[in-house]
Amino acid sequence: MGILSTILGLWGFGVGTSIGVVIGYYMFIYFQPTDVKDPVIRPLVERDTKSLQRLLTEIPLWIKNPDYDRVDWLNRFIEMMWPYLDKAICKTAKNIAKPIIAEQIPKYKIESVEFETLTLGSLPPTVSGMKVYVTDDKELIMEPTVKWAGNPNITIAVKAFGLKATVQVVDLQVFATPRITLKPLVPTFPCFAKIYVSLMEKPHVDFGLKLFGADAMSIPGLYRFVQELIKDQVANMYLWPKTLEVPIMDPGKAMKKPVGILHVKVVRAMKLKKKDLLGGSDPYVKLKLTEDKLPSKKTAVRHSNLNPEWNEDFKMVVKDPESQALELMVYDWEQVGKHDKMGMNVIPLKELTPDETKVMTLDLLKNMDPNDVQNEKPRGQIVVEVLYKPFTEEEMPHNIEDSNEVQKAPEGTPSGGGMLVVIIHEAQNVEGKHHTNPYVRLLFRGEEKKTKHVKKNRDPRWEEEFEFMLEEPPTKDRLHFEVVSASSRMGLLHPKESLGYVDVNLSDVVSNKRINEKYNLIDSKNGRIQIELQWRTSS
Repeated sequence: MGILSTILGLWGFGVGTSIGVVIGYYMFIYFQPTDVKDPVIRPLVERDTKSLQRLLTEIPLWIKNPDYDRVDWLNRFIEMMWPYLDKAICKTAKNIAKPIIAEQIPKYKIESVEFETLTLGSLPPTVSGMKVYVTDDKELIMEPTVKWAGNPNITIAVKAFGLKATVQVVDLQVFATPRITLKPLVPTFPCFAKIYVSLMEKPHVDFGLKLFGADAMSIPGLYRFVQELIKDQVANMYLWPKTLEVPIMDPGKAMKKPVGILHVKVVRAMKLKKKDLLGGSDPYVKLKLTEDKLPSKKTAVRHSNLNPEWNEDFKMVVKDPESQALELMVYDWEQVGKHDKMGMNVIPLKELTPDETKVMTLDLLKNMDPNDVQNEKPRGQIVVEVLYKPFTEEEMPHNIEDSNEVQKAPEGTPSGGGMLVVIIHEAQNVEGKHHTNPYVRLLFRGEEKKTKHVKKNRDPRWEEEFEFMLEEPPTKDRLHFEVVSASSRMGLLHPKESLGYVDVNLSDVVSNKRINEKYNLIDSKNGRIQIELQWRTSS
């Protein structure tokens, strides 16, 4: 009876299951649910920002944020250069790590820590976007977003108490947003003196760690502890405003900082040639150091005099006495038209003995070409006294890599006054009705200075410096800047045209020592001018 019940039960289960499957299949095929609605299809443009970010988590930053630029070219460059960058980065990392390791291991009674193998693998990092900041100082700031899922092989050997342990780092992933600052910008290749690197937020670091060949990260709780420890340690060292400084070159040599003062006294000229129709000349002398962007210094004009005497003193800042020379050019002043050049000569500074006054009588030449036969014609002579005084160690300018550092005024500055330095950097969006050949007129206490002309340029750059020696701080004075366009053609119609002007009060410059700003030009549609002002004192 028991066997029969078992057989019937199994038969009933099999028949019931088969019938249930057939009925279920029939209902699935032939019966449609009535409460199911078709999905609503919406285009992506109708989605809000949060919905798009949830749907597309890997959108590049240059799509999500307009401040970031697309840098596919940079990723291609890194990919091609990665085998060489790998070796260079590893070598630099070893050089940076060695002194840090040597300083830390005595605290933990460790004999040595060495890299057995160090390679970053074959997979380069990618830059998903880059933000570039524009500042008014001599620096370039970049913020790339770096993602690296690499296959490095980093093996470190640790020796302690006569035992040796090896630790291997594998499957490294790093997501970081560093801020890279190149400064100061200098006129010597590679055009920047130092690199400053800092992190704008804590980086994401993920990796595998093998200890004695076993995966140490599989130990419960160790993975999260190590990951947070690394984030905190890296953040403590390099999270902005803390930086990693990488020197590239000596900024002092790159920028050719001042090393001394050249004192020049223009005494007299003799036996000058007649240039005017009435048988005379109106001579004056222009002085300038080679390799110097500052405008030439001038003596007074001596009218109708072929043997003029000036006895005027000048001071010039010397940056490289081995290569610089003093240029002396004598001109005949003309009330109308171009001033005629009467002759010239140069004095190489390397021929001067420091701290020794030297009186020199120089023949005036047409040019400095030794093969020019016209230099054999007599043009007169000029007498000058020159004295080169190198700076002492106390007088030498320091911290020249800091573009915000204001130098001290040179020797001879009035004790209660100082030197007002005006640096005209550039202008933007200046445009004239008839021509755009801009230059800047600077007016201060009745004295006028001018920059060079830049032809056919709406965004001219001058980078010219002017100096004013003052007996007292100019707290109640102001500077007048006017951007002017001069026609490049000879003509009476529209020879000059004002492109805008601005007046700058000097009270803030005296109190702050330095101002570097862009000013909107008055009577200009969109014109702006960047001007740097410094108030230098001897104290």
